[in-house]
Amino acid sequence: MSHILITDDERDIRELIGDILKDEGFAVKLAGNSSECMAAIEAEVPSLMILDIWLKDSDMDGIDILKAVKKNHPNVPIVIISGHGNIEIAVAAIKQGAYDFIEKPFNIDQLMVVIGRAMETSRLRHENTALKRKDAPTAEMIGSSATFKALKLQLEKVTNSNGRVMLTGPAGAGKDVAARFIHTHSARASAPFVTVNSAGIAPERMEDVLFGRETDKGVETGLLEQASGGVIYFDEVADMPLGTQSKILRVLVDQQFVRVGGNDKIKVDLRVISSTSRDLQAAIEKGTFREELYHRLNVVPIHVPGLDERREDVPVLARHFIQEFHTSQGLPLRDISEEAEALLQTMLWPGNVRQLKNMMERVLILGDGTGPIEAADLPTGEGADAEDGRIVLSGGLATLPLREARELFEREYLLTQINRFGGNISRTAAFVGMERSALHRKLKSLGVVTSNRAGGRVAYIEETQE
Repeated sequence: MSHILITDDERDIRELIGDILKDEGFAVKLAGNSSECMAAIEAEVPSLMILDIWLKDSDMDGIDILKAVKKNHPNVPIVIISGHGNIEIAVAAIKQGAYDFIEKPFNIDQLMVVIGRAMETSRLRHENTALKRKDAPTAEMIGSSATFKALKLQLEKVTNSNGRVMLTGPAGAGKDVAARFIHTHSARASAPFVTVNSAGIAPERMEDVLFGRETDKGVETGLLEQASGGVIYFDEVADMPLGTQSKILRVLVDQQFVRVGGNDKIKVDLRVISSTSRDLQAAIEKGTFREELYHRLNVVPIHVPGLDERREDVPVLARHFIQEFHTSQGLPLRDISEEAEALLQTMLWPGNVRQLKNMMERVLILGDGTGPIEAADLPTGEGADAEDGRIVLSGGLATLPLREARELFEREYLLTQINRFGGNISRTAAFVGMERSALHRKLKSLGVVTSNRAGGRVAYIEETQE
């Protein structure tokens, strides 16, 4: 929205107001009747409207236009002017949502004061909305591993397009951060970023939340309308009700919809990003997800790796969270010892980045002092005795003969270390205290191989052919 629309059937009046506003640095568009006014709004929604009540040769008067604009664009301030004004008309205009009412002949200084206040009110409303949206996860991408760099490169490639992106990956991997990164670095960065939490909205409420509702009491705008001009992010899209999926598909095709209880079509300009931690192909086969919607959303598929695919980044992320909690909550700014780093990189992270962040917060809150975080400070769960360092064997390992148990331990230990160092054999060999050639022979005997996956090298067990 970047201009003021002036609608008045008296050419001299609209041109006079227009010239004055242009001198003040405003962009201006003029309309002489209701048809020209509505066509101008259809082409581009104005920042503010100056609207005459009585319009000759028009199908709609100013009050009718006011009602229509407030129904479809409730945040546009409208200043009503009229040469036949009285208190009843002024009250009617204000009740229908007009910002103010000025009677002709008006004082130009008075008009400019009203316009200035209306523009400031509109600006503050947009700033307030933007501030509310900032109460959300950061769009900062943290990491240095090859896998992370490959992900960031993919995200950067899609920022300057309007292509629909499907983010896949395990829960807690940071798909929401990736979506915000795309938005923040795109041409839509100053426009809304609206999240649809598909799993958190009751199915019977989904359509009201998305499309909005019209009642006798007024209009309740939905998330699609709020996101117009920016990005709508469907988080965990697999949880969207099947009936809603077909309606969203229609919105993607037409870029318009009808509010619940309404009749008018609402046009929107949306970029769509979606995410899922589930297998959508399996959901399609089960009949719980529409195949056509999948193809509409999955134009650019991007995999967001879990921490098991980017263990090199665990210490970097941990330090980032420590700094974040120090800044936001005043928690101690602590470093991490080498032993704690190694333990963090070898732990299992089923909750991924989200779980790591929660752990860092817990350690800072419950920890004593401001010195480095040690391995003993980290909650490792079952299997470790913090007092004497003994490792408690799992039931399965304890029942094996020594040779088999040793082989199983070596395989899992070396798998963990290689993945911790991003598939770098030289760094792994230096850490475990083996010659590189000896490590290669050991890996071969254990059936451990490395290959490129998700942009980095990953170690895994080679499947043997029967």
